[in-house]
Amino acid sequence: MGGEAAIFVAVPTEPRPVSLAEIVRRAAEVVDPDDDDAAVGDFELVFEDADEPVRGLDDVEARVATALAELDPALANPWLSMLGAITTYLSYRRDELHAPPAELMRLAARAEWEGDPPSGVLDWLADRGVEL
Repeated sequence: MGGEAAIFVAVPTEPRPVSLAEIVRRAAEVVDPDDDDAAVGDFELVFEDADEPVRGLDDVEARVATALAELDPALANPWLSMLGAITTYLSYRRDELHAPPAELMRLAARAEWEGDPPSGVLDWLADRGVEL
């Protein structure tokens, strides 16, 4: 036994904790891949420094609601509505982070509005070929 070297095996920490900022970036990529809506970028800026792991946060929905209320008080922008819905959805379903965009839109809309989103969001989804 004397003279044997100890062997240490690195234990993977997969999956790596996902931050709220990462979730918001992914949601923005899904909602506005071509950077067509400036409000989406504004939403991203609100969360750009939110580097804490989202699984440890218990106020994601409130933080998202506050950001949406500040950026779109009338809740009339379907881009932002879907951005908020996807952000909230991914905060619970981090395993869906890399799901196809249309699937994320469908799942988030179903979760956020129990399958009955506002007409503006329905039109926005239809323009992207997403059916609930």
